[in-house]
Amino acid sequence: MTTALLVAALLMGFFGSPHCLGMCGGLVTAFGLSMKDVSPAKRRALVATYHLGRLTSYAFLGLVAGLIGTTLLEPLMKGNSLPRILLGLVLVFVGVTMLGAPFLSKLERFGMRFWQYLSPVRQKVFPLNTFPRALSAGLLWGFLPCGLVYGALLIAVVAHNPLSGAALMFVFGLGTVPMLVATHETVGWMRDKIGRFRLRQLNGAIMVLSGLAIAFVPMIMMNMHGGHDMGSGANGANGAGNHAAMQHGSPATMISDPDDSTRHDMSQMDHSMHNMNDDSTTMEDTQ
Repeated sequence: MTTALLVAALLMGFFGSPHCLGMCGGLVTAFGLSMKDVSPAKRRALVATYHLGRLTSYAFLGLVAGLIGTTLLEPLMKGNSLPRILLGLVLVFVGVTMLGAPFLSKLERFGMRFWQYLSPVRQKVFPLNTFPRALSAGLLWGFLPCGLVYGALLIAVVAHNPLSGAALMFVFGLGTVPMLVATHETVGWMRDKIGRFRLRQLNGAIMVLSGLAIAFVPMIMMNMHGGHDMGSGANGANGAGNHAAMQHGSPATMISDPDDSTRHDMSQMDHSMHNMNDDSTTMEDTQ
């Protein structure tokens, strides 16, 4: 898992946190009301404790998601480019969801049934006036149905590594913390800025483009590089053929240096004339 993927998870949590506030705002308000009788210092410590519980719950879910990815997908991901392609497609899917597509709404409704099933357990943690209760409330909070969380879990699945999945979900949770611990005035300012500059949509578009790049750019580059190698191989073969032809006396080589053959013929003529002169001298001496 790369640092870029962790940064993407962090930004996903931060820019998607207005949605989280809509889902979790009532729960945060209930937590705050249950701590009205504690001191401000203890209140801050209790808030930090239940957020720690929430992040721990996210990390546990990421661990399970990574384990599922390792168990189910690992046999299909050896010796091929499927991990990269799958990660790219998941990033595209999550990015389109952040752009507003309601792909995960049905999954949220299914999760709401499980959340209602936990209602008797949730009631036992109130009021949040002790650290064990605050921690328990945070652990339960991690199971609150949220499409953004489910999208992050999909990325944890394709990470096909339990520890990577846990780290990714923990970092995603960190991104949601500022919006959920801010004061009312700060929350309004943050929501206004994120909405005005469409930062959530911008982050979704970046995730879509990143996913497409991860999935398809290496294949395009590989195809282009493969064609170049084939051309280079053809040129190399032609060069080798020319070299072999030169070594074995091709016609081109034979006519490439006419002076050598001319000098050779003239040398043979001189030698023949010299022999004829010797023969003539011998005959005169005999007579």
